[in-house]
Amino acid sequence: MASALGQWRQRIREYKNDLVQTYFNYRIEATNRPYGVAFRPKPYRFLLLLSHMRSGSSLLTHLLTTNPDIIGYGETHTNYTDANDFRELLKKVYWQAQDFRTLQDIQNLRMNHQYVMDKVLHNKKFLDHRFLTSEQIYAIFLLREPERSLASIADLKPHWNQQDTIEYYTGRMAMLVDYARLINNPQRMLVVTYEQLLDDTPRVLSTLQQFLHTQAPFTEEYKVLKTTGMKGVGDSKGKIKAGKIVRSQRQLTQSFPADLIERATQIHRDCQTSLIELCQSIDE
Repeated sequence: MASALGQWRQRIREYKNDLVQTYFNYRIEATNRPYGVAFRPKPYRFLLLLSHMRSGSSLLTHLLTTNPDIIGYGETHTNYTDANDFRELLKKVYWQAQDFRTLQDIQNLRMNHQYVMDKVLHNKKFLDHRFLTSEQIYAIFLLREPERSLASIADLKPHWNQQDTIEYYTGRMAMLVDYARLINNPQRMLVVTYEQLLDDTPRVLSTLQQFLHTQAPFTEEYKVLKTTGMKGVGDSKGKIKAGKIVRSQRQLTQSFPADLIERATQIHRDCQTSLIELCQSIDE
């Protein structure tokens, strides 16, 4: 009897999931507007969190997507060639970033967010960069000082040697500046550091609301999603499931020689200087 009941419940869940996904897919595919969906007159804004691995991007993602104007969940691993790839992002985000377990969750079908967000940490996700010039693209650049970043990347990627780690960090810093130059509109770009996020939190949260023009403010507490801590989506090693900013940092087992740290520090400084010139910043 228990087994039969479990099978019946599983069929109901599968049927419900199919209905929800069919509904989202219909609204997304029923229009030719790349940033729109059916029955919604206003296009979405596409919010990119552009950063590097182990930058605190999972924390910032959760702070952003807890705001009712923004939907997202972390790295979607979408490859972007042009604006039409935004449709694939919509399908992933509207399914993965929400729960459909109770009747109250029916409100999650409304698709009324202002921003749809993706987090991008690698250079090869944009197969053609020209789509970044669209007025619908907004970007938040997040940087973290290199010493802990490099050690944390090495901890995450034990199969990488130190040269691999430095090359990733160096290449990513250069690409972030290239992205900002392509977007070329300070009204649609903001640069934040992980250190500011931890040490100057109220000002960062206030700046985020001003930059994105959201009705609701941002707070230090956030929703823990079904994807929170999922490997490949975001931080699976830290304290991301706490549901709030945790300022104590875990002990790292990796270290880099002083000359490599000095080189990375200069790269980080140059990148931050360039982004501050091109974007809005917390220091303004």
